[in-house]
Amino acid sequence: MTKPMKISYLVIALTVIVSAAIAQKPGQKYNNQKGAMAAGYDVVSYFSGSPTKGSKQFTHKLNGVEFRFTTEQNKSTFIKNPEKYIPAYGGWCAYAIAKDNSKVKINPKSYLIQKGKLLLFYNKLGINTLEKWKKEGETKLLQAAEKNWNNSDQ
Repeated sequence: MTKPMKISYLVIALTVIVSAAIAQKPGQKYNNQKGAMAAGYDVVSYFSGSPTKGSKQFTHKLNGVEFRFTTEQNKSTFIKNPEKYIPAYGGWCAYAIAKDNSKVKINPKSYLIQKGKLLLFYNKLGINTLEKWKKEGETKLLQAAEKNWNNSDQ
């Protein structure tokens, strides 16, 4: 076997391993990696432009999912209007939902507010899906994500 073929097989093997590691089980509607939505980040803080890790001191459960906040005020703001702050697509990577409706974990620091929705993205191991989202067309991908999410059993 030639050296380029060995490298190709290695790349394929690594892709399969990484995909298995970042994808979640079908039927799991909400991404609660690290025990909470948005990997424990305060979902209200995204809308002020500075995502901050929430505290277990300020938590709220909704639909069986824990949300963590940096302050009692952010927790109260969320409780008054949760639909505004809950990440789109159950907190899964928006790009993966748009492309093939797969539920992929996110990097809580990789986000975008688009049309009033909090979108979260995978960004690890040299794969930045937020950059892909912007490059491939935000409007088109948002439409695809909406269609895939609404037509699935989540």
